[in-house]
Amino acid sequence: MLGWDAGWQAAWAAADRAPAVDAPAVDAPALDVPGRVTRIDRGLSSVLTAAGPVRVGLGGSLLDRVAADPAEAPVTGDWVRLRQWADRRTTLEQVLSRRTTLVRATPSGGSHSQLLAANATVVAVVVGLVPDPGIAKIERLLSVAWGSGARPVLVLAKADLVRDAHELAAELGEQAPGVEVLVCSTATGAGIDAVRTLVGDTGTLALLGSSGAGKSSLVNALVGTTVLTERSIRADGRGRHTSVRRELVPLPGGGSVIDTPGLRGVSLAAGTPAGDEGLARVFVDVHALAEHCRFGDCRHDREPGCEVLAALGDGRLPPRRLDAWRRLQRELAWTARRASTRPPR
Repeated sequence: MLGWDAGWQAAWAAADRAPAVDAPAVDAPALDVPGRVTRIDRGLSSVLTAAGPVRVGLGGSLLDRVAADPAEAPVTGDWVRLRQWADRRTTLEQVLSRRTTLVRATPSGGSHSQLLAANATVVAVVVGLVPDPGIAKIERLLSVAWGSGARPVLVLAKADLVRDAHELAAELGEQAPGVEVLVCSTATGAGIDAVRTLVGDTGTLALLGSSGAGKSSLVNALVGTTVLTERSIRADGRGRHTSVRRELVPLPGGGSVIDTPGLRGVSLAAGTPAGDEGLARVFVDVHALAEHCRFGDCRHDREPGCEVLAALGDGRLPPRRLDAWRRLQRELAWTARRASTRPPR
């Protein structure tokens, strides 16, 4: 069921049972069952269980924990413990420990983090080939994908609208070391099977990208029918924020896909894997060079024995890569300063 495996079964057995809060005065005991969150809407969670979908609110014990720490709140992709009461009520009582988390900084200021989805096995950064994809935006999205703990993949959509899709894929692949690059078109069906293989029988594919990149169209193509609404992008190529919710959709044959809202701006959150670890993976070439600098605290500016500057001088490191790395490092430092002066929530 949507990726439930022996590991989740063990986590279920090991997790502390949520205490009974506000239990009804009946003789029959409550029954706990596992389920997976497919959507959050207006404070209620849509959860898919072995018996079918249910829509539930938080139980009293979890409400208390969420009030103390909003990170305790369920998100799309979570495995949770539901309590079915003898009076036919069902409440969400516990969120099982997450294997992966897709996190970005909030667009309002960058010092808070926002959890987009949980327990993805693969995160696909979806980029439309029309208009021309911007490498700076791709690097930001890949940093978020790497930081999730899931396997990152770059999916170039709308391949039918350009003549040189595979040449563009090769060029972008050089700027994304360690990341598989796939090319697809939902209009012709080309490459959709390759995307489907990312999920397998039990995996979860999370889609990350800008509005209008083709995420909803890709979900529909993977399912084989229209399950998410699609709208055309504007004449200037910008999206209309067609996806406003995070939604998990089961796929025929097993596995699932999570569509996330279109991201107009992508900020990196300092102190999170999406910011620190993700950036190191995106710029693994810069970090590999930095390990050979003479000084451990080298800033790669004017220091003697700087291997990064040496690689810049002899052409091993393109200037654009170093400029992009410096820009994102400055952004992380800025958000870290904001976070350090922000009062606790």
